[in-house]
Amino acid sequence: MERLESKLHVYATHVCDKSEDLYLLIDFLNRNLKDKDVIFGLSKSEGSPDKMQITLYRTDLE
Repeated sequence: MERLESKLHVYATHVCDKSEDLYLLIDFLNRNLKDKDVIFGLSKSEGSPDKMQITLYRTDLE
């Protein structure tokens, strides 16, 4: 049986101000664009504790 592995590739990143609703936006994007082979991530910015980083990943099947 052949096994398919999913790989994530960073397509773009953006640093922005923290917002209470930012996670809702990321959830909305992931739910509505999952069939487009993209995933959005949200994390604290390493350089600025008051900022967040949004990362756009492209998924590829090998």
